[in-house]
Amino acid sequence: MRPTDHLKSLAAEDWQAASTHAFTNALVDGSIPRERMVGYLQQDYLFIDGFVRLLASAIAHAPTLADSVPAAQFLAVITGPENTYFLRSFKELSAESDALPEPQTLAFQQLMADARHSGRYEIMLAVLVVAEWIYLDWASPFEDRADELPFWLGEWITLHAGKGFESVVEYLRGQLDQVWPTLDDAAKAEVEQTFQTAVRLERDFFDAAWAGFPVAGMVPA
Repeated sequence: MRPTDHLKSLAAEDWQAASTHAFTNALVDGSIPRERMVGYLQQDYLFIDGFVRLLASAIAHAPTLADSVPAAQFLAVITGPENTYFLRSFKELSAESDALPEPQTLAFQQLMADARHSGRYEIMLAVLVVAEWIYLDWASPFEDRADELPFWLGEWITLHAGKGFESVVEYLRGQLDQVWPTLDDAAKAEVEQTFQTAVRLERDFFDAAWAGFPVAGMVPA
């Protein structure tokens, strides 16, 4: 079993709940209420800054240039097409991009900051793998539905599906798989804890999004 499969198995219940969530099911079938999607996007957009900093730190801690290049290429996607998607969506939905972070957002922001400040490549990877792999799992089965949906739903699917994104997740998993055998038992336990915490927080975030985040500055349709 790959180390990343082992880590996923430790968080199986929360992983299943997060990757087959009522929120994403409603997103992919187009039934998600407009206001609920706006609240979700406003909170998710608050992750961009911390995620960019975490990914940049992982790039700096990668063992070799070859190990860092795919992450650097992915960083360009986050700061380019994904950032642009958010801004286009807010404009289309007549919503502000700024919002106050909710508790579930603050918790994941703190986890990313803690991983970055740890200075440990394996801890950074544990958070990054969860953040991207869960999204690949929920989005991939529905890639063919994207063209039938408004772009602010469809593009959120295609940003997290397809061969390009699959290669990102495989790269991140490969990096964590590669470093795992070099860790002592204490370090492995910390990675396991970080991984499981990240999965739980992803589930908490989707739960809160489905319940409905407060919406900031939205003009009624």
